[in-house]
Amino acid sequence: MLSTRAVDETQTGYLTQGLMIRRSTTDEAEALALQALAFLASEPERIEPFLSVTGLNPANLRQAAGEPGFLAAVLDHIGSSDSLLLEFAGNLRLNPEIVADARRVLAGPEPDDFS
Repeated sequence: MLSTRAVDETQTGYLTQGLMIRRSTTDEAEALALQALAFLASEPERIEPFLSVTGLNPANLRQAAGEPGFLAAVLDHIGSSDSLLLEFAGNLRLNPEIVADARRVLAGPEPDDFS
């Protein structure tokens, strides 16, 4: 049974609608980012804006995927559009906040993110 009582965030992650959601590990964040990349690549109208913003093309996308920061950039791109984020999260039945959490794990917090 899930507890809905508030506890120290540093120990448990954060609460959403009374259910505890734990923070992502690096492996989980990377796996989610790879799922996000597959989601983008599944439709030309999704991947083309990403390629345009990053300056990549289909030929060098695989090589770039091994670069530090690439997976965080994928999650940044997903999170930059509410409709894209909601569609991606909805397809996986995830709370959209998990995408932001995974991005923080991969890239570190934003300069103004004090959480």
